[in-house]
Amino acid sequence: MSTAIRSWAWPLGMALICLVAGGLSGASSAGGGSSDWYRDLVKTPGTPPSWVFGPVWSGLYLLMGWAGGLLIVKKAWCAVRLFAVQFGLNLAWSPVFFALQQPAAALAIIVAMGILIGLTVRAAKPVSMTAARLLLPYWAWVTYATWLNGGIVFLNR
Repeated sequence: MSTAIRSWAWPLGMALICLVAGGLSGASSAGGGSSDWYRDLVKTPGTPPSWVFGPVWSGLYLLMGWAGGLLIVKKAWCAVRLFAVQFGLNLAWSPVFFALQQPAAALAIIVAMGILIGLTVRAAKPVSMTAARLLLPYWAWVTYATWLNGGIVFLNR
């Protein structure tokens, strides 16, 4: 594969992989935000309506996938490994929170995920400032989601 093709094929492919994998993870969550269990929880102040999460996560999966693809093109293997681990945690969060109904375990996952996103950004910066910047909205949303998850744990103990 030529360098010109590879320079956009990896980011595009990774964006699609992240979007599909994220969608499957969400779909595995047995109704997610529309379930009776979730609806009956006391929510954290600032919790958006459930319909917001799908479009936001779709955009974030595309951005993070593009960033991951750029890191592969740059052969930034340390950043790619960090990206892969945090993405695995990302895929685990929805089933743990919604399907298993374990907000405290999900909180541990999302805290680790936030730390790993920060480490991924730091590792990406020297090799691809674009990749690092593409991960910033994701990191911000995960920080917000950590607040929401932590509030649910606290308010529903």
